[in-house]
Amino acid sequence: MSATTQPTNPEFIYTLRHVTEVAARAAYEWIGRGNKEEGDAAAVDAMRSALNQLPFQGTIVIGEGEKDEAPELYKGERLGNGGFEADIAVDPVEGTSYLAKGLTNAMATIAITPRGTMFDPGRAFYMEKFAAAPKAKGMIDMSWPVAQKLEVLAEVLGKRVADLTVYVLEKPRHRQLIEDIHAAGARVALYPAGDVAGALMAAIPNSGIDALMGTGGTPEGILSACAIRGLGGEFLGRINPQLPSETAAVKAAGIDTHRWYGLEELVGSQDVLFCATGITTGLLFDGVERRDDQYRVQTLMISGTTGERQILTSYLPVDGTA
Repeated sequence: MSATTQPTNPEFIYTLRHVTEVAARAAYEWIGRGNKEEGDAAAVDAMRSALNQLPFQGTIVIGEGEKDEAPELYKGERLGNGGFEADIAVDPVEGTSYLAKGLTNAMATIAITPRGTMFDPGRAFYMEKFAAAPKAKGMIDMSWPVAQKLEVLAEVLGKRVADLTVYVLEKPRHRQLIEDIHAAGARVALYPAGDVAGALMAAIPNSGIDALMGTGGTPEGILSACAIRGLGGEFLGRINPQLPSETAAVKAAGIDTHRWYGLEELVGSQDVLFCATGITTGLLFDGVERRDDQYRVQTLMISGTTGERQILTSYLPVDGTA
C-alpha cells in the first residue's frame, strides 16, 4: 500500500491508543522492581510491535534516541504497514525512575503529526520549557525575569501571584529558579521527573498547576508541545544543553541556544494526535491495574483537529488479544 500525505483522520486516535496501552501493560510487570532498563525495554518492544501493525507509514523523529543507545524506536526508523505519512514522537516509559521505584506519574506516550511538521532537535537532549493554559498564549516574554512572568500570568488567569503553583523538576540546576518563584510569592510543586505530566497539567485550566518552568528532556518537550498544540495552550522551548558532548553537538549543528521556539515552530500542524496511558497512577490518570483476568488502563487522548480531550478507561484481557 503506497503512502499518502492526506490529513490524519481524527478517529485514528482510537486506533493509536492501543500503542500506548500495550506499552503500559508491558511496563506494568516492572513497576517497583528497581530495573528501569528492563522496564523500558519491555515497553519499547511492545510499542514497536503495535506501531508496525497500524495502517500508516510513520517516521520516528523523537524516539529512544542516541542518548539511550536504543536499538529500537530510534530516530529515522520507519514503522507501520502503509498508509498516510506521519512524524512520530514516542516515549514508551516517560518516568523510568518512577517505574523502577514504584512511584507516581510513569506513563507511555506517543504523538503523531503529518510528515515534515514535527521539530527535529537533532542531538539536543535538554530543553528549557514554559507551559501554561490557553489564556497565556502569546502573553509571556521569556526575556522577562521570573517575577514579571508570574505577574502577567496571574493577571491573564485572573489570580493573585500568591495563588499560582508552578511545576518544576527537582534538579540542582533549578535552585535559582525555585528561589525566584518563591521570592515572587508563588508556590512550587517539585517532582523528580515527569515533566510531560507537568506541562499538560499547566495547559489544562483549573488543574491545580498554573505553569511549568525549567529544563527537562527535549523528547519530553516535543511530546508536550504536540499535546499542548492540540489543547490550544501555550508552550515555548529553548535548547539548553547540559552535557559537554551535547553542547559540542548543538554548537556544531549551529543551533541558537538563546532562541525561544514558539509552539507553532515546534509543531507545524494543528493536525496532531496525542495519546498517553498511565503506568503508575499520577496527576493525570490512573495507572495499570491487574484484576484477575483483566487489565484496567486509562488513556488520555487529544485531537488537535477536533480540539477534543478525553480520558478513556478500558478493560483488556490479560492474554493481550484485545
